[in-house]
Amino acid sequence: MFLQKYIGDKKFYKMVLAIAVPIMVQNGVSNFVNLLDNLMIGRIGTNALSGVAIANQIMFVFYLLIFGAAAGVGIFTAQYYGMGDDEGVRYTFRFKILINVFLTVLSIIFFMVMAPTLIELFLKGEGSAQDAAETLKIGVDYMRLMMIGLIPVAITNAYAGTLRDIGQTKVPMIASIAAIFVNLIGNLLLIYGYLGLPALGAKGAAIATVISRFVELGVLAVYTGVNSEKYRFIIGAFKSFKVPAHLAGKFILKSLPLMANETLWALGQTTMNQCYSYRSLSAVAALNIESTIWNLLGVSFLAMGEAVGIIVGQILGSGDIDKAKDTARKMRAFTVAFGVAFGVIMLAVAPIFPKLYNTTDDVKSMATGFIMIYGALMPIYAYTHASYFTIRSGGNTLITFIFDSCFVWVLSVPTAFVLSRFTNLSVFYMILIVQSLELVKACIGGAMVLSGVWAKNIVK
Repeated sequence: MFLQKYIGDKKFYKMVLAIAVPIMVQNGVSNFVNLLDNLMIGRIGTNALSGVAIANQIMFVFYLLIFGAAAGVGIFTAQYYGMGDDEGVRYTFRFKILINVFLTVLSIIFFMVMAPTLIELFLKGEGSAQDAAETLKIGVDYMRLMMIGLIPVAITNAYAGTLRDIGQTKVPMIASIAAIFVNLIGNLLLIYGYLGLPALGAKGAAIATVISRFVELGVLAVYTGVNSEKYRFIIGAFKSFKVPAHLAGKFILKSLPLMANETLWALGQTTMNQCYSYRSLSAVAALNIESTIWNLLGVSFLAMGEAVGIIVGQILGSGDIDKAKDTARKMRAFTVAFGVAFGVIMLAVAPIFPKLYNTTDDVKSMATGFIMIYGALMPIYAYTHASYFTIRSGGNTLITFIFDSCFVWVLSVPTAFVLSRFTNLSVFYMILIVQSLELVKACIGGAMVLSGVWAKNIVK
């Protein structure tokens, strides 16, 4: 009975992996190249590593803002596709482009004005004034170059998100790998100045990334347009940008909680990192090392979470609620299995990975401890991630908002703030306490999923 309840048959896992593996490959290759980027920038020195890390942490809020905006509409995309409504999918695609471009323009204006002020918030911890000034300059220069690539990121998000929502995960994977290849070659040439090009350091990394953003968008747009008989939503998609008012209203109602959730969650993570940096400037570099290996190994359960949203959303769109619940339960168990396996790998590499960086022994020691904390907790993160996408698949975006970002701001951020300002705990114990709160979130997520309130068809 237990095996039937939580473990699927061969056909089930073949279907799940057909969706999840391309996402894993795409994110895995992307994060592997990010790892190489980090190592290349890390060879320049700790200040360059910290400046780029801070800039990316701030821009991370933007990436999740547009992800949340498009993801809310993506719930409709998956369910429209499940019921065979091409016109509905087309409307969601148009809306994603409109909302993403609008939010991107606002974000660019904000970052242009506020970049120095935002980066300075991370430079309050122990460390020399000279290092802080150099880190600030590197971070601001890097961030302003990266802004050029935000518009293609916004449109790419609409293309890739729509393709994933209809189960076509291989095309975004191909586009991402092409962009990654361009980014890697660009980094080699521009960071260190090979083939007679100037050695631009962190600026070179930003330029290479921006070029890769345009390449990724080009591959997606051309491939989708050429294969319009397969991706029927693209036929006539640009004849106008009209979206019926009643549908736009529905999309906005579902998008706003997710957009607010992703933005507030990202701001919460950024605020917690600022709390850690308040105790020690070295923590910025150490957390960057930890997040690099976490992103590389965490692609397994992160991709499974996305697969939960896609597959369960399509089943809900077809109207089979019982099958959706059964599929979601088995997929959550599968996701946790990935979390256990890759968590063990993360623990194993913890003492080795930081040694690859040209930084201080203090930073390396901190990074090892941080990697061990996150590795031990990876199965818990896998479970909460799968629970989040299960709840979201039925359109319960308000519940996911409460579950995700409210939890961060009500419990995690205040805990990090109090520990950083009113205790003498080391950064290691601060992070251990704050991240262990994920156990509470797992219990809340489990209760929400078991209640079954999420299992709804929202397009019929």
